[in-house]
Amino acid sequence: MSRWLSVVGLGEDGLDGLSPAARLLVESAEILVGGARHLALLPEDGRKRLAWPSPMMDLLPEIGTYRDKEVCVLATGDPFCFGVGTALAKHFGHDVLRVVPGASAFSLAAARLGWSLDRVETLSLHGRPLSLLESFIQPEARLLILSENAATLQGVARLLSARGFGGSEVTVLEHMGGPKERIVTGRADEDWPVQGMADFNSLAVECKAGPEAVLRSRAPGLPDEAFHHDGQVTKREVRAATLSALMPMPGQLLWDVGAGCGSISIEWMRAERRCRAVAIERKRERLAMIAGNAEALGTPGLEIVTGEAPAALDGLEPPDAIFVGGGATREGLFDLCWNALKPGGRLVANAVTLESEQILFTRHAELGGELTRIAVSRAAPVGPYHGWRPLMPVTQFSVVKT
Repeated sequence: MSRWLSVVGLGEDGLDGLSPAARLLVESAEILVGGARHLALLPEDGRKRLAWPSPMMDLLPEIGTYRDKEVCVLATGDPFCFGVGTALAKHFGHDVLRVVPGASAFSLAAARLGWSLDRVETLSLHGRPLSLLESFIQPEARLLILSENAATLQGVARLLSARGFGGSEVTVLEHMGGPKERIVTGRADEDWPVQGMADFNSLAVECKAGPEAVLRSRAPGLPDEAFHHDGQVTKREVRAATLSALMPMPGQLLWDVGAGCGSISIEWMRAERRCRAVAIERKRERLAMIAGNAEALGTPGLEIVTGEAPAALDGLEPPDAIFVGGGATREGLFDLCWNALKPGGRLVANAVTLESEQILFTRHAELGGELTRIAVSRAAPVGPYHGWRPLMPVTQFSVVKT
């Protein structure tokens, strides 16, 4: 198959910074595609130019009409590091691409700061919610962030300060690798004016927790009070055991059936940043709670489906794991979940009533797996003393679809 579509990573130094091979692809192309900033780095020579619209993906069909010509897409740095290369490969197929990456913003920032990339967390807030940052804020963490624009700095600084990380060192790296490069460093709790800051920037953060910092580990088992709920929340100890049985793995999809306040699906996504989840909840008053919790705890990508299972599950992408937190006695629900589950997938169901427990006993006899009784007691005041106050015991059934 002809490799008609070139993708070249371009830096702030334009053509002068390209290797001979990359420069040849740019100079021999009949059609040039890129952002206005990229196209402005090339001299006008009469060739057809296509500037990315908003949204960018609207241009892909037109690019496809030039398969009989040499097309070159100009990307920022490394096209496959939060770049356009991923979208092009998905739309056209990787076998038609010729890719010459440049240095990514993360590589350039690490070089400027002397940071080791294998010890740094990287994320993009370009076209993504600021709340995505929340789960990355950890004591002593080093973060490299691709900004949306100059205003991203203020949002990041405010979020850090609100979490008690106002003493974190924030570095703004503008136009790295070009004549307008500038580096500015300060504390998150300082006054950061947007005026005078370049829209094309990356941020480096060294997280420093203050005495009042709110610490939230990504390990399963956040405090119950971390979630806004109406009393229907899987308790911390049971939640940690449930996530252990579900085993979040990179890129896998969870169905959280009867999501309540969304605690299981949110912790699933926090545990592994590439995990996806669908929270299915029939009570409309809980939908706002799920959305609010997802936003506050750094999982804005959580998909929320309104409706009652099993009907609400119709048409959903087959999952790698399923959690049934409520409704195990509902007719047809367990069978539908089991049939939808991918081979090798895990199903975990919790029960607190005798009727639901009986369903789990029956399924265990049919399918095998494990039955576990989780009984938790917490110390509580008893007059001037303390005693153990038991929580409602939970029966947990977990099984792998072989």
